[in-house]
Amino acid sequence: MSEQTNPTPASAAAAGDEVFVQVEDRGGVRVLTLDRPKALNALSVDLVAQLTAALTDAESTDSVRAIVLTGSDKAFCAGADITQIPQMQKAAPLDKLAFDGLFSTIARLNKPTIAAVRGMAFGGGCEIALACDMAIAGESAQFGVPEVKLGVLPGAGGTQRLVHALGKAKAMRMLLTGEPVTATWAESAGLVAEVVADVDVLDTAVGIGETIAGNAPLAVRLTADAARHAEELGLSRGLDLERRNFLLLLGTEDAAEGISAFAERRTADFKGA
Repeated sequence: MSEQTNPTPASAAAAGDEVFVQVEDRGGVRVLTLDRPKALNALSVDLVAQLTAALTDAESTDSVRAIVLTGSDKAFCAGADITQIPQMQKAAPLDKLAFDGLFSTIARLNKPTIAAVRGMAFGGGCEIALACDMAIAGESAQFGVPEVKLGVLPGAGGTQRLVHALGKAKAMRMLLTGEPVTATWAESAGLVAEVVADVDVLDTAVGIGETIAGNAPLAVRLTADAARHAEELGLSRGLDLERRNFLLLLGTEDAAEGISAFAERRTADFKGA
């Protein structure tokens, strides 16, 4: 495990503002920790703005090769801040909402994202985990989309990404009952990549991020690009994109270095070019 740096405030918070996202670099992995414990990390306007800015900053920082999103022991994220729903009720059907920018930012990031989940991941919290490239869950983790119990529906990609991740039957079980599922069920259904002890969740996620960080950056980026589009492209168009990205990578310096390092039985020194 790489040496851990001291946490620093999210760059989005102006001087004197309360900080809801802590930022920490562990080698090539940036850890973003939701830090609104009294509200179980519920997605307020300020938290959403800070998290969006922190993700954007991580994307533009060359030394960052992977991003881990996490919360507290008790709650990854309890969902939208219920006190701010009345403001959303004033919006017209096609209006943009405060959290839209966050989820579009996660979806378009050119660096892999890993959710490290302990405790509850409900509503928008579950949708954040779904929007990430993968999720590592602690044994205490619970995932749920309880919006139907409030007379609404998951509005940040939940109805779509759950079906893509789980298939229709399992997704409908979660969406229409509103009942939470355990980490074990989530792993068996395909919602999370791995379940570990709570104390190991963050280190496991960071360890995966460090493995990713050791690979060729452009190869990671274009591999993720092709895989993400598999959800929205048909097989034929998806294979075309895969072939395009493959041929683009063949001409890179990193590809030449990787092939040479393999032949010479040494560790490759990737430059991201």
